[in-house]
Amino acid sequence: MPLTLHSAWRASAPYRVRIGLALKGVAYEYAALDLLAGDQRGAAYRLVNPQGLAPALDLGDGQVLTQSLAILEWLEETRPSPPILPRSALDRATVRAMANIVACDIHPLNNTRVGARLKTLGVGDEALVRDWIQPWIREGFDALEPMVARHAGMFAFGDSPTMADCCIVPQVYSANRFQLDMTPWPAIAGVAERTAMHPAFAAAHPSRQPDAKT
Repeated sequence: MPLTLHSAWRASAPYRVRIGLALKGVAYEYAALDLLAGDQRGAAYRLVNPQGLAPALDLGDGQVLTQSLAILEWLEETRPSPPILPRSALDRATVRAMANIVACDIHPLNNTRVGARLKTLGVGDEALVRDWIQPWIREGFDALEPMVARHAGMFAFGDSPTMADCCIVPQVYSANRFQLDMTPWPAIAGVAERTAMHPAFAAAHPSRQPDAKT
């Protein structure tokens, strides 16, 4: 049965999963969500994912997976080749730590729900929103940079793409979107530049999605 990914073109969490699916060579149908319009909170999507968040991966057999890192782990367990986690337990822990800095420490403070809450508190000006978002990215990148600098090859960990890259690349896209100067984090910026040449990362890019907007 075909998989269906409920996605939003520039949202970080679906972007991670698109990279993972592309790296694994998994075909899927794309179901677009307009997060700014609130599609994720609608009754129809709540039947797919009661939490009302993106992404959700419908396996076509009545099973739906949610949470981007859980989906990436499922992909690795069900389709182990090519791997997106290293072989040794220690290296896997390092890659997961890189991914979690992004997915657990940076992104939750900058997602659509937080942006909506800021507006209800009167923080709607774009400059003020950037003032909120940028420090959290800086703090996370400050922690991530020495890890990437130590372990990077062509990718964030060695010379093969891993779950870390699936998380880092969307976060760099978000940092650029919110006009954050990447100069202080050359190792992270280098990963983003090198992955741009990889076909899986190119295919997953927000600009290549059917719901992309200019």
